[in-house]
Order: sequence, then C-alpha cells, then structure tokens
Amino acid sequence: MSEFVRVEVADGIATVRIDRPKMNPLDIEVQDALGEAAAQVSADPDVAAVIFWGGEKVFAAGADIKEMQDMSYPDMVKRATEIQERFTAVARIPKPTVAAITGYALGAGCELAMCCDFRIAAEDAKLGQPEVLLGVTPGAGGTQRLPRLVGPAKAKDLLFSGRMVDAAEALAIGLVDEVVPADAVYDTARERMARYVGGPALALRGIKEAVDRGMEVDLDTGLAMEAAQFAGTFATEDRAIGMTSFVQHGPGKAEFTGR
Repeated sequence: MSEFVRVEVADGIATVRIDRPKMNPLDIEVQDALGEAAAQVSADPDVAAVIFWGGEKVFAAGADIKEMQDMSYPDMVKRATEIQERFTAVARIPKPTVAAITGYALGAGCELAMCCDFRIAAEDAKLGQPEVLLGVTPGAGGTQRLPRLVGPAKAKDLLFSGRMVDAAEALAIGLVDEVVPADAVYDTARERMARYVGGPALALRGIKEAVDRGMEVDLDTGLAMEAAQFAGTFATEDRAIGMTSFVQHGPGKAEFTGR
C-alpha cells in the first residue's frame, strides 16, 4: 500500500487515513491504495466499521490535475475504468462506513466521500464537483452518486456550475448527514461507527447490500433481494442469539458473535 494511505484498527473500527501533503490529492497511487485499503478492511474480521479520514485540515481536494494534464484519450479510457473500480471497492465495503470531512472534499474527494454510508462534515468544510471548470466531467461516480443523494436537479446545479457548497448547504440538500465543529469531526465519526462494533455483522452486511443494490433496480426486484437477505440471516448464529435474548431479556441486550 502507498505511504500516503494507511489503515489503523482500534476497538473494532478501522481508520483509512489519507496523508499526502498538502491537500491530499488523489493521484493514481492514492486511488490504487484506497482500493487496496477497501479490500483489507472488507476482509478483516476484526473490523466492524470504517472511517475515511484526511486529517485535521483537509479530506481530499480532488485528483492530481498535473498528473492528468498530459494523459491522452487512450490513457484515460483505461484509467477511467480503474478509477471507478477503486471507488466502487470503497462503496462495497460490506460494513458501515463514514467519511470524516474537514476542509475540502472536492472532485474525486467528494466522490470518495459519497462512496461512504455516512458523511460528517466540519462547520467550515467545502464540498463540490468542480470538474466542469476544467472542461471535463466527473469520472469517479459524481454524475451517478450525487443525484442519488440529493436528487437530479440539485445535482445538476452543482455539476453544471462546478460551485462549492458550504457545510450548511450540504446538510440542507442531503450531501452530508451531520455538521460539527472542525475539531470534533473525527471523534464524532468514531462515535457513530462505535454503534456497530459488536453488532450482528452478517445482518448489517445484508442490510447494506439490500439498500445499495435495491436502489439500482425496480421495487419488485428490490423486495426479492430483501427476502433473500432476510431468509439468509436465519442461517446465522447471531439470529439465534438475538431472538433468544429478546424472548428472555427484552430488546437490545443480545451479545452477538458476528457469525
């Protein structure tokens, strides 16, 4: 994995830390490392939830424009698919994820944040998809994930103009889920992810897959996905533990094994 991306695990929570001075540009090396990190935390049984974090100053201020400047059309035909594969790996981590956003989350940085289940932003954070100002379109999911979060009209406003939104507007339109003081972003993200440590891992995985994949299909197909996930939980230890605990002790007291 790149020296600019590291994975730290503590108390069941993994932090994927982007650390490439000064503004955490997501160049090819970092993009590939994020894909590797996603695979690592997905496979680690000691990880119940994941935080994506760029540090106290900036989440990620976009792709490395200098790196892309001399890339040709054939170069980008190949790389565009690879970029999306790396970000899709993040989106498909089968565990709860949150982006802890300080400073800027722009372009690929915003697209990375949108791959997470939740987004917590600092009060002074700025988010946006400014690719149109460079004469290009978003390429790491911005035209697809943004309208799914905020609706097509609001998404087109941001995509057509390339303008940044502050944390208050991002919260109002549904681009972020919570706004807190800058020095509380990471701790708030840990508190949110701590809710899932010790939870029924396979049920959480099934819920995430049913919601995410269900958003891509018609209602009947989505309901069929839900039925399959629901039935599947009856093959888990946690289902037996949860139901037995509920009958004997009431709700919210089960001690799950993650199996």
